[in-house]
Amino acid sequence: MTIWEERFELVAERIRQRMSEIDGKYADYERVICVLFENLIEIVQTDNPSYIQLQEWNETLYKNMAGAAYETCYGNPRYIAEQYEGKMGQYLCWYFAMFHNGITAAYEKDLETLVPLMELYSQLSFILQEEEDKERSLKETMYYFVHDYEEERAEKNVRRMLLPEESQFILSIIMDSDFSDTGFLYRYGEYITENEIKMAQFLNSLPEEILSEMARTYTEGYRKGFEAAGIDLTKKRTVQIRYHIGFEPMVRQAVIQFRKMGLEPLFSRRNGISTTAPNRQYGYDHRFDDALYLNRAIVSNRLQQAESQFEIYKKQALEYAGPAVIEVFGEKLFSPETKKESPSYTKEQEKLSVEYARDYSLMVNRFIPQDNYSFTIIAYPIPEIGEQFEEIFRETVKVNTLDMGRYEKIHQRLIDALDEGDYVKVTGRGENHTDIQVQLHKLKDKTKETNFENCLADVNIPVGEVFTSPVLTGTNGVLHVTQVYLNELCYKNLELTFQDGMITSYTCSNYATEEENKKYIKENVLHNRETLPMGEFAIGTNTTAFVMGRKYGIEAKLPILIAEKTGPHFAVGDTCYSMSEDVILHNPDGKEIIAKENECSALRKTDREKAYFNCHTDITIPYDELGDIVVFTNEGKSITLIQEGRFVLPGTEELNTVLEEL
Repeated sequence: MTIWEERFELVAERIRQRMSEIDGKYADYERVICVLFENLIEIVQTDNPSYIQLQEWNETLYKNMAGAAYETCYGNPRYIAEQYEGKMGQYLCWYFAMFHNGITAAYEKDLETLVPLMELYSQLSFILQEEEDKERSLKETMYYFVHDYEEERAEKNVRRMLLPEESQFILSIIMDSDFSDTGFLYRYGEYITENEIKMAQFLNSLPEEILSEMARTYTEGYRKGFEAAGIDLTKKRTVQIRYHIGFEPMVRQAVIQFRKMGLEPLFSRRNGISTTAPNRQYGYDHRFDDALYLNRAIVSNRLQQAESQFEIYKKQALEYAGPAVIEVFGEKLFSPETKKESPSYTKEQEKLSVEYARDYSLMVNRFIPQDNYSFTIIAYPIPEIGEQFEEIFRETVKVNTLDMGRYEKIHQRLIDALDEGDYVKVTGRGENHTDIQVQLHKLKDKTKETNFENCLADVNIPVGEVFTSPVLTGTNGVLHVTQVYLNELCYKNLELTFQDGMITSYTCSNYATEEENKKYIKENVLHNRETLPMGEFAIGTNTTAFVMGRKYGIEAKLPILIAEKTGPHFAVGDTCYSMSEDVILHNPDGKEIIAKENECSALRKTDREKAYFNCHTDITIPYDELGDIVVFTNEGKSITLIQEGRFVLPGTEELNTVLEEL
């Protein structure tokens, strides 16, 4: 018996005993936690459970936070604050969330993760029963649990990111399951809904050759990304596959195809396996839970432990080829409620969180240089999108496989015109009052250089944009959209004002007060920074995707990956070439893309910590809100690319054809 098995047996017995002893003020809270751990103990001790048993566990483990049940859940900061005064509610809510993180560990029989959580509950139980100053004891216990187990967490995160042997649990589900019985979905231990079940059923109904072609669009896009960047794929050994549960039939084909390229798949629950959330408000409520303990010592320890682990696995880090991502869209639209009972950062913690994100990104880039790996992203709808799911799915496949040759030529017309310009002017129409000037880099030799990348369907599927990194100085004006979803959050009348390429003010109309609106944007768009630069300006050309969104009424549900191709878009944060500015890239016409940095990213040569922001958020103006896009040259001439939302530049008019369907 291993030390972890011994500790598991001891703490499991204590928890069983505690169940019969619970009483007092916190009895109901403790019973909920005890029942959770009793179920997790049963899961660990059960070999080869039936699909029926797995389904029953799934329903039991997530029922207290799914749907309306969340209103009276101890993971709801508002509800628990009503039960327990002072900081007790916030602390107990944090513990509830931590304990629920043990669910997937139980399914994997990962005692190194589960046992510390069970022991943490024993400490919590003692505090609630015996300690006089419960708030102080809960806070101290929380802090030292986070601090003292950081080495173990860092090791597990890095190993799962880089070592194929750490992915065997998930790989076995993908490669060994009988997809004709959707019970296999419950083996993950993640929350399973009709989305995952119907998705798996639908994909399993498709012929293997279709699944193989879908996977090939994705894996070939990945391979072409290395080709375009001039990176030797043969030196790589691993690829991280990210996907939504229910896509296993397609992922199995992708695994087979990646292995033919010499790449072994990696899977990580932390940021690689997604499923429908039991309650999206729960995730929003807990987004700043670390505010309860975050300080400089925690941040320093996290960075130190992560760096130590990357140092151990630096050879595997160099063999990591990057992520291959299958995104999904179609979930019910979500407008979060901001609760005063949820933890929130102090000014100092905002600064610390920004510093940590920056320093962690820079540290990882030393071991996995961004100019030495690639990626690809593709997106598909899930059944929740509506009754026309299968039709929308097939339309999405069409959007993802449009003729790249045709788009390459159209894009070249746009790029040739844009490269004549000193700056570009973009305006809105109707209720959209966008009025912004984008400054372009100076080309030394227009026969050999270009400002804009001709973006086809390789790393960024589907096809459909030309983009650049603008010069910040001289980029001024207002960007406005009447409604947009960014990272699944809704923004109404989002407005950003730029001066010399930096955000100087921002607002929206989501909340009743300007203070609430600004806080919402600062937390979720600026990521607690005071400002961000414009990192990208692009013109989306995928009118087919726009028509699909409008035809089925799903514009708001389209992921950024597709939405950014349905009109001009502006990204705030890093450029598209962040940390790989010095990689030489050429368009299909042979011209070198020279606009890969701005005044911020140029600081990497003198003050690297000020060069990057570790975020990149695209904001798209849809064609029906778009007025004109006009290029202005140094000679005082103007070239109109789009007028009243329609392409008018000679050689691009055919993009309007599908728009006429509307």
